[in-house]
Amino acid sequence: MKKCCLILLLISILGCKSMSISLKDKGSTPEEWKSFSVKTFESTAPNCPLSYNANLTEYVKDALQNNTRLILNTTTGAGEVFIEGVVTNYQVLPIAIQNNNNAVQNRLTISVQFTINLSSPKEDIMNLSATRFADFSASTNLVSIENQLLEDINSQLAQDLINKLLGNW
Repeated sequence: MKKCCLILLLISILGCKSMSISLKDKGSTPEEWKSFSVKTFESTAPNCPLSYNANLTEYVKDALQNNTRLILNTTTGAGEVFIEGVVTNYQVLPIAIQNNNNAVQNRLTISVQFTINLSSPKEDIMNLSATRFADFSASTNLVSIENQLLEDINSQLAQDLINKLLGNW
């Protein structure tokens, strides 16, 4: 009985194909896509900090390099995937008001309009409008937590872009 179980175990192990597990995308993008480039995002949002556009652009580049098999092409407009974006909204609004008309919670909301230009396997343009937010206590000074809020929002915006690019949904 032991010999039979050992033989079955050996056969099942030898019969399995090797398998690799990775968190990077290897199969959902067309084989023709090798590289991407990103034009520094613009802003039409009146309250947007001057450095935010460049920071979001770099965050998106890092997210694409770390989560897809695409390689960054430093020539703007080069590569099979070219991404542009416009920050259309950057605002802080109260979301929880107490009886005395004082805010208890505030919300930082950022909206971005992405345009993804594809050159292969066929030319195509995908558009994505993404809006993300982060809530914080009204008693907290925005300047003291803004970097952390932007990190959270940028992560969500980059994930929305990757989902659109890889899943076209």
